[in-house]
Order: sequence, then C-alpha cells, then structure tokens
Amino acid sequence: MPNDAFARAAAEDGIVLGPQTFDWLCEQGHLGLERVAKARRDPAIVEPVKSALENLSAIFARLKGDFSVLPAARENLLLPVDLFHAPTGTVVAVDGAEHFTSFRLAALELYPPELDVAAQRALCREWAARSDRLERGLAAKGFGFGGRPRERAYHDALLDLGAPAMGYPPVIRIAAADGDGAAAYARHRAALISYLIR
Repeated sequence: MPNDAFARAAAEDGIVLGPQTFDWLCEQGHLGLERVAKARRDPAIVEPVKSALENLSAIFARLKGDFSVLPAARENLLLPVDLFHAPTGTVVAVDGAEHFTSFRLAALELYPPELDVAAQRALCREWAARSDRLERGLAAKGFGFGGRPRERAYHDALLDLGAPAMGYPPVIRIAAADGDGAAAYARHRAALISYLIR
C-alpha cells in the first residue's frame, strides 16, 4: 500500500498523518451525508451539502448504483480514510492505479466546474485500459457483481464532495499509480509542507 510509505515520508518532515472516520462517510453514501447534515442543524453547511447531494446522486446513477440499497445500508459502518492531518482537518488520499478507471472518469465528469480535476481525468484516461481490469470480478453492495471499481469511484466522489460540504478543507489527492508512496510524497513534498505546516 502506498499509504504507509507516504505517511512515513511525511512524518520525517513533521507531518503526522493517521487514520480517521467521519460520521457522514458511511455505507449509506450520500443518504448518510444528508442524514448527518440535517442532524447538525448548521446553517453554514445547508447549501454546500445540497449541492454535493445533487452531484453525488447523479454520480451514483451514472455508475449504475442501486438506489434501493442505500436506505437499508448501515449508518454505523463508517468508511475510514487512511491519511488525515488533524491540525488542519485535511484528508490526504494517495491514489493507486485502482483509482484511475473509466468509472472514476465518469464520476469526475459530474464534479462541479469549480473543482479542478483535469489532472485526475488525464490519469484516468491513461490508466483505464489496465485499471478497469483490477477487481472486476468482485461484488460490491449497491453495485452488484463486478461492481467494486464503480463502488470505489463513488466512494472517492463521496469523500471529495462531502468533506468540503461538511466544512473540511478540500481533499488533497496524490497520484501514486505506480504504487510508490514514498516517491509520490517526494514529488509533492514542497507543496504539502507549505499547505500543512503553518
């Protein structure tokens, strides 16, 4: 896993990254996001969450998710993130090749225009022919047999759109399609130090 090597390299610079869960990032997908946002009764997140829900619903549909599954999914099955920087509240996602698929590209095409995802789109186009074959035989709840890559693309979108809607900084996505987390950190070291060490 590139995450471990990335975290070790970051720690050498004093950037401590560790696992984290969020009550809105769960098996219920965007229904869970909506449920938690309503319970918070925070006026500051109402419009951002509404916008995120609209995008996420469209992404779920494009990825051929089964909408009937989400209400029955478990709200207490949280989807952990591997790398969270607690001082800034920032999630760092180190993406291996399995994240750069045609399904991820389909999801990215429905992101709001203010998010710059051009680099991620380019990597999806470059890697999709190989990455679409990864885990294609694995089933995923709400996406059926062979649905694991579509589920991953949806969960990536849930994190990307849900975090800022809930008041967190935008997710930092670092490409490590070759699986080398240490090299990925080295490529982005200066920017990460500037952003995360204040």
